[in-house]
Amino acid sequence: MILLWDLLGTFVFCLSGALAGKQTEMDIYGMFVAGLVTGTGGGALRSVLIGDVPPAIFTIPHYFIVAALATLLAYCLEPFFLKMTRAVSFFDALGLGFFVCLGVRTGQVHELPWWSCTAMGVITATFGGVIRDIIRNEVPLVFRREIYATACIIGGLILIGLDLMGVQNSLAMAIATFSVALIRILAIRYAINQSHA
Repeated sequence: MILLWDLLGTFVFCLSGALAGKQTEMDIYGMFVAGLVTGTGGGALRSVLIGDVPPAIFTIPHYFIVAALATLLAYCLEPFFLKMTRAVSFFDALGLGFFVCLGVRTGQVHELPWWSCTAMGVITATFGGVIRDIIRNEVPLVFRREIYATACIIGGLILIGLDLMGVQNSLAMAIATFSVALIRILAIRYAINQSHA
C-alpha cells in the first residue's frame, strides 16, 4: 500500500511539475527536471531528516522511470491538458494528498510522535513544489497565503485520527488523500486563502 501510494503520488506530482515546466516554455528536458524534483524533492528531504540515506531516488530507478513517463504524457498530450484550465492545480492537489499520507506513514514506521508524523507529511507533500516554483522563478505556493500547507496539516491529522478510530489502512489513506485534495481544490475554486481563513 505504501509503495502504491508512493508511486501514484510521484506520478501525479511529476505530471504537475512537467506541465508547470511546459507552461514556462521549458523544453522536454526542462520538463523532466521540473517533474522529477516536484515528484521526489519532498521525499528526499524527509529521508535525510530521518536518517534514511541515501534517499530512495538514488538507490532504485522507479522514480526516474515514473518521471520520464509523466513527462512524455505531459509533452504528448499538452493540447488535452490545456483544455483543463486547472490541470496543474488539480494534479498538484492530488499529489499533496498522496504524499501527506506517505509522510505520515513513514514517520509512524520510525516511531515518531503524532506531531512529528504530521510534520513529515507536510514536508513530504510540499517541498517538491517549493523546488518546482523556485526553478520557475516564482514564490513557492507554501510561502503565500494559499491554503496549501494548511490542507496538508488537516489531512495528516485526519489520517492519524482515523487510525485511532481503527479504520482500515487503505480506506484511511484514501479518505485522508481525497480530503487534502478536496480542501485544496475548493480553496482554489473559491479563492479562499489564509486571509479569509
